[in-house]
Amino acid sequence: MRNILFFFSFFLTLSVSAQLPQDYSMEQVEVHIDDHVGVIMGSDALFIDQWSILPQPLFWKQIMTLSPDTVLVNVAATRQVLCKMSLADWHALGNSGKSEFKTDLRKENNISTGEELYVTSGKNDFYKFDDVYPSLSKGVSAFEDAGVDPWYAQAILLIESPGQLKKSNAGAYGAFQLMPGVARAQGLTVNRYRDDRTDFYKSAQGAAGLLSSICIPEAKKILNARSIAFEENEVWFRLFVLHIYHAGAGNVAAVVNKINPSEGGQELIKDMWQNKAASFGNNSQNYTQLALASQLILHDMVVEKSHEIYFCKFP
Repeated sequence: MRNILFFFSFFLTLSVSAQLPQDYSMEQVEVHIDDHVGVIMGSDALFIDQWSILPQPLFWKQIMTLSPDTVLVNVAATRQVLCKMSLADWHALGNSGKSEFKTDLRKENNISTGEELYVTSGKNDFYKFDDVYPSLSKGVSAFEDAGVDPWYAQAILLIESPGQLKKSNAGAYGAFQLMPGVARAQGLTVNRYRDDRTDFYKSAQGAAGLLSSICIPEAKKILNARSIAFEENEVWFRLFVLHIYHAGAGNVAAVVNKINPSEGGQELIKDMWQNKAASFGNNSQNYTQLALASQLILHDMVVEKSHEIYFCKFP
């Protein structure tokens, strides 16, 4: 009986915060890994709504766990993987050899010459999920305190600068990768003497403020303008908000205008992965694909490590 009770304590600890609106999905999972106890957001909806079987997040799931010395040759539009090879072997082909190699792949897989092929290298040197794991429960807690859906905290922490404190080429910095002007607008100090973005909780407060005051209201505004129904706890709506967090409301509005949807849901997000407008380009398309992939990796990691502890603790 002790074994059974311990096993179930890993997975289904459901809690509801009175500080948050009632329409937020507050499924939370309590985890005990490497002497750390924390709460993360559950991923059931990704499986129930079949986000977990889409080729794009499955592709990025491979890339995020693949070493940089390995590449996947893939179809740009669909992320269908055609070939896996070492980076050294790819470079050894030379320019003409690479072109011939892609031509052969198109013939073998019946892919038209109009379909662009990408060669994408592994990125497990950047996506340090073991390192970022301890901060997830802190982010969830900080967003709950701010009255903002904590799912966003987990999603952003997993993909923006996981387990690292790096400044982007554009100037974004901190665990939630806030731009200087955005951080200042949310009450953080950013100057030559002090940068509050280095402080995890201040950075979390800034990100939560950005989401609650700009990203979520702008998402509702864009959707309401087209009479598109939504629920704030739906996966697709959360992903739509993440696109605004990353690309800005104006660029998201531009791509939505190009798509001209009459309803929301998974199809709208998939259409956003296939369309570009204004400054909503390839990186913007990939953003929520990465968000989905990282949630799936986190799910696998928690299940794997919880089983390790279970068998180790009670042999």
